[in-house]
Amino acid sequence: MNFITPAYAQAAGTPSGSEFLMQMAPFAIILVIMYFLILRPQQKRAKAHQDIITNVRRGDTIVTSGGIVGKVTKVTDDPEIEVEIAPNVRVRILRAMISDVRTKGQPVTE
Repeated sequence: MNFITPAYAQAAGTPSGSEFLMQMAPFAIILVIMYFLILRPQQKRAKAHQDIITNVRRGDTIVTSGGIVGKVTKVTDDPEIEVEIAPNVRVRILRAMISDVRTKGQPVTE
């Protein structure tokens, strides 16, 4: 019982250079589309989030990644900031845990 026809067996061979490029062209087009639709916007969002984190000031109302809303009371160059989450309740959180800055606070006084 033979499952392979002679026509398929005779067609075996390596494709030439132009045929190979034509076979790879759809894959290249898909990669370019994926870059512009997925990777590039994600990189822009990551850069915008990094800008938000570095520009946090005292008085800003922030939302943490855990969903806690608080007001920034102390900002230093450390990776931590101090946030008041209730009257007279202050916690230190990492800057990386800030997911959103809702309202801007006072400008920095010198």
